[in-house]
Amino acid sequence: MQFPNIENMKKILSFILSLVLLPFLGFAQYDGEFVKPKNGRFLLQNATIVTVTNGTIQNGSILLANGKIQALGQQVDAGDAEVIDCTGLFIYPGLIDGGSRLGLVEVGSLAETQDYAEIGQVTPNMEALVAVNPNSVAIPVTRVSGVTTTLTMPSGGLFPGTAALINLNGYTPDQMYAGFKGVVMNFPSSARRSTWDRRSDDDIKKEFEKAQETLNEIWEKATTYHRLKTAGAALEYYPEMEHLSKVVAGELPLLVEVNAATDILKAIEWIASKEVKAILTGVAEGWRVAEQIAAAKLPVVTGPMLSIPTRQSDRYDAAYTNPGKMAKAGVKVAIRANDAENTRNLPFNAGFAAAYGMGKEEALKAVTIYPAEIFGVADRLGSLEVGKDATLLVSTGDPFETRTQIRHVFIDGYRVPMSNRHIKLYQEFLERSPGLEKN
Repeated sequence: MQFPNIENMKKILSFILSLVLLPFLGFAQYDGEFVKPKNGRFLLQNATIVTVTNGTIQNGSILLANGKIQALGQQVDAGDAEVIDCTGLFIYPGLIDGGSRLGLVEVGSLAETQDYAEIGQVTPNMEALVAVNPNSVAIPVTRVSGVTTTLTMPSGGLFPGTAALINLNGYTPDQMYAGFKGVVMNFPSSARRSTWDRRSDDDIKKEFEKAQETLNEIWEKATTYHRLKTAGAALEYYPEMEHLSKVVAGELPLLVEVNAATDILKAIEWIASKEVKAILTGVAEGWRVAEQIAAAKLPVVTGPMLSIPTRQSDRYDAAYTNPGKMAKAGVKVAIRANDAENTRNLPFNAGFAAAYGMGKEEALKAVTIYPAEIFGVADRLGSLEVGKDATLLVSTGDPFETRTQIRHVFIDGYRVPMSNRHIKLYQEFLERSPGLEKN
């Protein structure tokens, strides 16, 4: 009886184990080395530091340790930190996307990979954070573009669920959680869904009035539930109302998705009548009613800018100029990509807003400090200041310009690998040979 060669068996076994264990290793091979998010002490030296809130520091340095910015200025002692030379480079706060489905969908055409919508019109208790996939291939694709944080949002019915702010690094959703949650509400629309909407004006009006009535009935239930709960009444388990009662109590804000100008005005009126803490999202026609939004003192998360006008009669640049017009009216505006795999395009959405009236400084704030303030995490994110989270990007120039390259990304003090599926495919075929030679 002939036994197999032991060395060959070892090689085969090693190969099989590598295939089995690779998905669980949590790191990828890049530039010939195994890399994964690395924690430690880092000193970024000799860079132009764009703090956002306190001006720009030339030839400056930032010390990162224990997940925080420990020191910042022109004279910073390295100590035992790993030094990264950033001569000729720029340091910005990590960019914050104001709304996406990142982590909730993997393949748009495959229902089994979609987890951003539940059955039913009223599911506010459905938590987006629970459904986030930390291993989504779209996450590293996004963060190498300098986007470090996003509000991942459910969609669907009237109250589709609760959105959560996440950092794009971590092995579990809880590790990724960035400190903000808000209940999403799709405000009833009285506008046509598209140019192909063939409903009569009467039908549109009837549907809107019915939806408005349903909304008010649900809100009345939530208000009653909260009143009884506060009074100590014995209540049956009602998870939808339990969650909405937190909005009634002011514990959670309401993210009101609304786009048409007439609907925005109705939403402002509804919010005022309910005395609810709210953030307007979408707001595609906010430029038409910017003064009213400013008067209501409601913050706005709008986008995408890379979009077509909502009406055929509008100028081609209506979406591009929308955030700038609202900002000039006095509205605090944050920008979102409102996508999943293309959340990486957030810098270019902001770039369009900057070029079409918002200005570069205000557009930068719209993807850094303003969303941080709107989501209540400005003590940790949105600008480069001592004591804040070490979440930032290092680039060759303005992150809104397509020619700019992102050299380094740090999230919560972790230096994340600048690798993703796109980069690996690019490297694979960059210098490919004509083909495999046949023996």
